[in-house]
Amino acid sequence: MKKIFALILSLSLCFALAACGSSENGTSSGSQAAGDSAADDSVTLKVGASPAPHAEILEYAASLLKEQNIKLEIVPFDDYVMPNTGVEEGSLDANYFQHQPYLTNFNAEHGTKIASLGAIHYEPLGIYAGKSADLANVPDGAVIGIPDDATNGGRALLLLQDNGIIKLKDGITLDTFRQAQTDAGAINFNEYDGIAENPHNIKIEALAAANLPASLPDLDFAVINGNYAIPAGISDKLIVTENADSEAGKVFANVLAVREEDVERPELKALVEVLQSKEVADWITEKYQGSVLPAA
Repeated sequence: MKKIFALILSLSLCFALAACGSSENGTSSGSQAAGDSAADDSVTLKVGASPAPHAEILEYAASLLKEQNIKLEIVPFDDYVMPNTGVEEGSLDANYFQHQPYLTNFNAEHGTKIASLGAIHYEPLGIYAGKSADLANVPDGAVIGIPDDATNGGRALLLLQDNGIIKLKDGITLDTFRQAQTDAGAINFNEYDGIAENPHNIKIEALAAANLPASLPDLDFAVINGNYAIPAGISDKLIVTENADSEAGKVFANVLAVREEDVERPELKALVEVLQSKEVADWITEKYQGSVLPAA
């Protein structure tokens, strides 16, 4: 009986120790999981963007944000409405595709409350070589293509003036073209009377901005938006661009946009700081060779 009692007592001790060991191991495992969770305390930001150059710039910035435990989920959009509605509704933390005039108009038209956190880059209009390539020797009667909308067409004429190809009447600025669009709805650039001097007797061919790259072989020169020039692969034909510190460069710089109530979110402020950093600016300069410029 004593032997049986001793055996039962021994077995009981084993079970008790096993139970304690199991409990300790369980506690340890729970702490490890919490530790893993604590270690992976990264924040994910969902950002809507146009594929090029915006999403490409964000992809580069993502590698720099890892150091701050911030992850980017980049959502590409081909339209200019859904990225803003996504931010307003909260399915996106931010978007990166638009300049301030577009954002201001969007808020006014849709009753949204979206704010800019800062300017990141500028997509300048550039003069691209077609059948001719020397701006110092523009052929008489040269045909130059420009965008047919008032804002970009006006920018194109100002760029041609800056390069000595034409001279506009005194007092003409970007606001002149924007006001003309407001008053008349459109400008007929083929019959535009704001050109005071045209020494080479150039002819203006106003075309849809998206069609200008394909039309380049039929034109002497064309003034093309950077966002259309990049996918068309015509950077080797770029002669000169607007400056980032020009009136157009300051007005049309592309911004990182967020809900008004989110402007102080630390992770969003960290994102815009990285996007505005010298490292990203240098990458933009090298990557796009003038088709995209860091904001001034």
